[in-house]
Amino acid sequence: MNDSERVEFTPEMKKDYHILIPTMLPRHLKMLASLLRHYGYDAELLEYTGREVIDTGLKYVHNDACYPATIVIGQFIHALQSGKYDVHKTALFFTQTGGGCRASNYISLIRKALKKAGYGFIPVISLNFAGLEKNSGFKVNLSMARRMMYSVLYGDILMTLTNQSKASEIHKGDAEAKADYWTNKLVEQLEKPGILTYSKIRSTYREIAKDFNSIPRVQENRVKVGIVGEIYVKFSPLANRNLENYLISEGAAPVMAGLLDFLLFYVYGRIIEYDMYRAHKKSVALLRIAYKVFLKKQKDIIDVIKEESDFVAPTPFEHTVELAKPYVSLGVKMGEGWLLVAEMIEHIDSGTNNIICTQPFGCLPNHIVGKGVMKLVKEKNPGVNIIAIDYDASASEINQQNRIKLLLANAQTDKKEQEIV
Repeated sequence: MNDSERVEFTPEMKKDYHILIPTMLPRHLKMLASLLRHYGYDAELLEYTGREVIDTGLKYVHNDACYPATIVIGQFIHALQSGKYDVHKTALFFTQTGGGCRASNYISLIRKALKKAGYGFIPVISLNFAGLEKNSGFKVNLSMARRMMYSVLYGDILMTLTNQSKASEIHKGDAEAKADYWTNKLVEQLEKPGILTYSKIRSTYREIAKDFNSIPRVQENRVKVGIVGEIYVKFSPLANRNLENYLISEGAAPVMAGLLDFLLFYVYGRIIEYDMYRAHKKSVALLRIAYKVFLKKQKDIIDVIKEESDFVAPTPFEHTVELAKPYVSLGVKMGEGWLLVAEMIEHIDSGTNNIICTQPFGCLPNHIVGKGVMKLVKEKNPGVNIIAIDYDASASEINQQNRIKLLLANAQTDKKEQEIV
């Protein structure tokens, strides 16, 4: 479908169209949906994750497309076919970064699938800051952009504290209950009319950290497992078969960098492109400002977690960048690029010597960078266990779990040997 055939989301549509958002980071995106409602858009996060989602995607996406495309498109079309929505008053929402691979091409794949399914009249809204395409009925002003950032920050602190709490809670379900409580409270805050100051955001950070720190936990030295990989499969429970919960059920503690790290990677990557190729000349000054702002926001979260709890705080992104340099050029930025490598080393640097690299079918950049660097990482860091888990529509869950169990068994052996020494 070319640009002339594209169905634009118009100002008139804003009045009575229902906007559907695909899942990835459930708590982050639930807050994103709430702030869209705050600005007058009738938005809903799609939360159904049954097998039918994947089967629907396989029906309308070419089998050479990457696994995340299959899931996202499957979730959209499954929702449209459910009978729950008036398809003539429905729009779809998707984010784009403007980079290579899925970041730029998903919108075209979504529209092609919609046309094949008989829904070519449905508009697809692209949220991007790269000038890829615009919709006259969807505008992002400075106030809205700030609240979007707040939803990322809130989502990251909830994800960090929830994972650590769930891995050590005495009463099963305490952490999830806290996370649900705070997600709903933050949704209300983001939807509430009026000015939302950053001082209020920082104050809320402290309340969250204190509340999670009150959860009764055992002081058990569990095996930590770092999760890296393609952004959608790394974060989405639908795509990775609830990897975080599975690791916790097996007695391990999952560790992941937040979504803010990916945003920092995106902004810093464009600055690097300017330094290397003099690209983005018009926007580089703004990019440098945005980078400093993002770093400051991350530092605020790190400081609060250290001051108000005994949880492990995220690694500062500036340190993550330095960790990557001995392993890969910062010019490698297709897909998750050097960030994938950096997060591996970041985990190792913080004492997490067991790493799962989540790799979806069809994601060539991640297979090249992820698998390509593993040998070097192991050579430079003896005793580190790294496995790549492939995710696609036909992958056996038993095989995936067996590989993870082998990783955990090796980790337990290493742990015992270290305790003896």
